[in-house]
Amino acid sequence: MSEQKAAVAKQVEEVFYQHRRRYGSRRIVAELAAQGNPVGRFQVRSLMRRQKLQAIAPRRFVPRTTDSRHAYQVSPNLLMDGKNVARQAGEVIIGDITYLPLRSGKWSYLATWQDTFTRRIVGWAVEARMTDELVTKAFAKAVEGGGITLNTIVHTDRGSQYVSHNFRAQLQAHGCRQSMSRRANCWDNAQAESLFSRYKAELLEDGVFEDTGQARSETFSYIEGYYNRLRRHSALGYKSPEEFEREINLKKKGSSSESIVSGKT
Repeated sequence: MSEQKAAVAKQVEEVFYQHRRRYGSRRIVAELAAQGNPVGRFQVRSLMRRQKLQAIAPRRFVPRTTDSRHAYQVSPNLLMDGKNVARQAGEVIIGDITYLPLRSGKWSYLATWQDTFTRRIVGWAVEARMTDELVTKAFAKAVEGGGITLNTIVHTDRGSQYVSHNFRAQLQAHGCRQSMSRRANCWDNAQAESLFSRYKAELLEDGVFEDTGQARSETFSYIEGYYNRLRRHSALGYKSPEEFEREINLKKKGSSSESIVSGKT
């Protein structure tokens, strides 16, 4: 191996382990380019094979249905047939709940709210019980972090937590519009399901958390320290959610400045 190729191989390996084996060749190429070291994907893929660097693969998305056996009225699906596609942050967020296995054989539960435009997880909560408080806590974080605006569409499945009085009162208080998947059609909320598949593959290699406290602290590190800040998304042109948001905000500021200079209001 030439000296130049050996240097590139070292860079590839450093990025691979810096991201804890979560990056395949495409994301490594994007990361190296961002560092000012453009390398072709073919070369990166070849060097990864040579060094036996195999990225963690998310578990295959297995559709699941939600137990919607309750007497509450469900909300219409505002996203069906490509309607209300988000064109900026805060227009549409999606929510879901997943089970987190514990060493004791019991479970904790993770609720998330993700912006469909920026892919940023704007709110989340981990609790020992799957109640409406789980989703209201996560939603409160989304509000606190500026992930909610007036008329935000809040899309979920038909789970009982999302039709509770407390949660709907929370939506009404912040001027949000509720949207729900069709009955027994988890594909309507596939983005949230895909997020959980990636989360478990990248964070739960051992298969379980020790307890709810560890589940909460590890989730905090993953979401706030890695997923939102650093993890590159193909849907965002291989930028992280926060990097993508910064670019969008800079463009908005630039447009506003141009309008002021030209005398437009």
